[in-house]
Amino acid sequence: MPSNDARILLQAAVPTAAAGAIAAVISGVVVGGKGAVGAIVAAVITILFMGIGLYVLQRTAKSLPHLFQAMGLMLYAAQILLLFIFLAAFKNTTLFHPRAFAFTLVATTLVWIGAQTRAHMKAKVLYVEPDSSTGNKPEKSGHSS
Repeated sequence: MPSNDARILLQAAVPTAAAGAIAAVISGVVVGGKGAVGAIVAAVITILFMGIGLYVLQRTAKSLPHLFQAMGLMLYAAQILLLFIFLAAFKNTTLFHPRAFAFTLVATTLVWIGAQTRAHMKAKVLYVEPDSSTGNKPEKSGHSS
């Protein structure tokens, strides 16, 4: 993964993990241990889904740049759909508190999107990559005019 992509991933994952930790503490205080577990599971799921999505999107941008925008829209729609499926699947679980899980899942997803947007806005990404193999270098001439 190029350093720019890794930097964007890190700048999105760290605030998301911090939001998940804050949610785990709040859920633990309000609901108890099951609330903290639900918040931690939701934060991990968000980081995994969004991280994998960012990786896939960056690979698509490099290999199929003409599909980048469509792939990005499809990817975010699929991620949100998968997160709703997780919410529905774990709605009545006894492993953790479902409400803490749901609120943390929504909150960490919003934090990820905001942090990723900020990281992209601050990144200095070249729109055109310079090609060193072409002969764009000025030629030297032996006489001056």
